[in-house]
Amino acid sequence: MTAILALEDGRIFCGEAFGAIATVTGEMCFNTSMSGYQEVLTDPSYFGQIVAMTNPHIGNYGINVLDEEARGPQVRGFVIEELSEAPSNWRSEESLHDYLQRHGVPGIREIDTRALTKHLRERGAMKACLTTEVISPEQVVQRAKQGNGVVGMDFVREVTPREAFDWDPMDAESRPWKVAQGTNAAGELRDPLGNIFGFLPPVRHRVVAYDFGMKRNILRGLRQRGLAVRVVPADTSAEEVLSLEPDGIFLSNGPGDPGALDYVHKNVRGLLGKKPIFGICLGHQILAYALGGKTFKLKFGHRGGNQPVKDLLTGKVSITAQNHGFAVDPESLPPDAEVTHVNLNDGTVEGLRSNAIPVFSVQYHPEAAPGPHDAEYFFDQFAKLIDETKAGG
Repeated sequence: MTAILALEDGRIFCGEAFGAIATVTGEMCFNTSMSGYQEVLTDPSYFGQIVAMTNPHIGNYGINVLDEEARGPQVRGFVIEELSEAPSNWRSEESLHDYLQRHGVPGIREIDTRALTKHLRERGAMKACLTTEVISPEQVVQRAKQGNGVVGMDFVREVTPREAFDWDPMDAESRPWKVAQGTNAAGELRDPLGNIFGFLPPVRHRVVAYDFGMKRNILRGLRQRGLAVRVVPADTSAEEVLSLEPDGIFLSNGPGDPGALDYVHKNVRGLLGKKPIFGICLGHQILAYALGGKTFKLKFGHRGGNQPVKDLLTGKVSITAQNHGFAVDPESLPPDAEVTHVNLNDGTVEGLRSNAIPVFSVQYHPEAAPGPHDAEYFFDQFAKLIDETKAGG
């Protein structure tokens, strides 16, 4: 069955359909990760977007429920070059085609994803329409023009939980996954599929996490550092958060335009100086707004597991996983806010901290699913900041 991907500037790509039979619109973006397509599909930060993978061979290891970053796919549509129709992996529970079909997400394959990526890098991010239904190319282009992009859009309200909840109170979902090593160590768990899970430390602190579209691996990363997490919706007031008496506050990743979240900026502003705060991705941008800064739209965003970032405090360079289309404007930050990390590809802000109060944030993903583990230490840094703040009274 034929599928069509049309960009709002009139560029058309024709290929073969897979997944669901549907027509969708959204901002077109690309991800340069070599693996981890399931984590990409289920990352709520991609809500409202059609995602293309630059790696040419997708679907080869199938789908399994443990690797989902949210309940089901969050993307509007999926674009690939070659689909593996016979996944081969002992953890696979379902093929990529069946997974997308079951969740109503259309996909297009057998297109030149390198040409698509080059077009977006040259022309910039733009709206698109993907259809696996019988529609003329001219109609597909028109629907792309009429669709919603990301600028000015509050997609956080679509992905944030409706009610607060405690993450993994029985410690059943946060244990670190391990590669099998012959015999199990005492206390390790093995599930019926053969997955092995390691140990969790005792709870040291309790934190409140604003869920703007949070990846599950972030929650696992917090708990693996001894932090018990109470997850709250995006519109939770500062007063409600403080009434929970947390030791720290976490600001998550999420989709859409950070400038469209005035109500979130206000709530976070009311928390500054009250508790230690750590933000990732959208949470980093929201913290910048709360401190008095602003953001701007990137030409085509940073999405993939190969972004070089320099720590200005140590000079160390890390390879990082990223997924964002906006960046913090360094000129908009107040004097007491310090830029701590920069992207070596384009010089954009990748981290900041306040020199007056215990808050810091990074634009990239320390939980890195998928991606390198260079930045995992930020979870430990958050736990240490809580330790130091509590010790100081």
